[in-house]
Amino acid sequence: MKKINTSTVTAAVLAMLAFGCSDNKDQSTLTLNGAGASFPAPVYQSWTHTYSESNSGVRVNYQSLGSGAGVNQIKAGTVDFAGTDNPLTLEDQKAAGLSQFPMLTGGVVIIVNVPGVKSGELKLDRETLADIFLGKIVKWNDPRLVKLNPEIKLPDLGITVVRRADASGTSFIFTDYLSKISAEWREKVGSGAAVKWPVGLGGQKNPGVCNNVAKIRGSIGYTEYTYAVEARLAMTRLENKAGKFVLPTVDSFTAGAAAADWQNAPGFYMVLTDQPGDGSWPIVGVTYILIRNDQEAAKKEALKKYFNWCFTTGATAAKKLNYVPIPENVVQLIQKEVLK
Repeated sequence: MKKINTSTVTAAVLAMLAFGCSDNKDQSTLTLNGAGASFPAPVYQSWTHTYSESNSGVRVNYQSLGSGAGVNQIKAGTVDFAGTDNPLTLEDQKAAGLSQFPMLTGGVVIIVNVPGVKSGELKLDRETLADIFLGKIVKWNDPRLVKLNPEIKLPDLGITVVRRADASGTSFIFTDYLSKISAEWREKVGSGAAVKWPVGLGGQKNPGVCNNVAKIRGSIGYTEYTYAVEARLAMTRLENKAGKFVLPTVDSFTAGAAAADWQNAPGFYMVLTDQPGDGSWPIVGVTYILIRNDQEAAKKEALKKYFNWCFTTGATAAKKLNYVPIPENVVQLIQKEVLK
């Protein structure tokens, strides 16, 4: 049975321990606590560890709880920053006294556990992807899947859909994409961090989805790319807006994010699913940071220094973990409008 690499879990446990034990540290150490999206958690946990080790006066913690929990906590003022893949509109930010900016982009990928099918072999077009998650295609040897994949011997095996059980920014990204490519999905289900799924088994956060797909023969799910790589799960090709079947790679994620017009995005609100381009991955997600406008001066300055470090020094770690750093011109815009 396939298992997720324990490095991410270990990092999360260490971060949680640090979160809970921060009161025992030297009182001169300033602690910044964050929580939220699991989509960027691998790189956020790497950043917080490295930054805390190299800056004796500041300790940064991040708990991977899901985007919905992160947004709730920053609104309640129980954390100093939150991570979310489900962006708030400018109006929502103002109402909650928050500011938002993009931190990274990455890819939401489709993972499968189909006997005899290797990563990158299975192709799904827009209609079949939507119909699987609508519960209309229930067997892997369905004629439409066989026609799309004549070179693969697909088994007579039932399809088990795996989706998120918690309020999730990854689900927001995925259901936003399904709503764009399927009128039936848009009308019957819609998009959001939490929706009424037509079919499927729930998993907690990205690791929970990956674990379920790894255990269940015939399953299919969605997750952030780094989790799929760590779990060594088979990923599919997807048909993009240009009608091309593309593989999930950092290059295809970068291509999918290339059309983003951040200059004309009020409150940095941007959704990058189903973008044009032959090489574009169709389910690109942006993960955001939320901070409070009424943050005390010392923490506000510390957050500014930390996030500027993430955008510069931290970019190398982000690339190694298969995320796409925010372009320099957009970083300058963030520094001018938020981190000032």
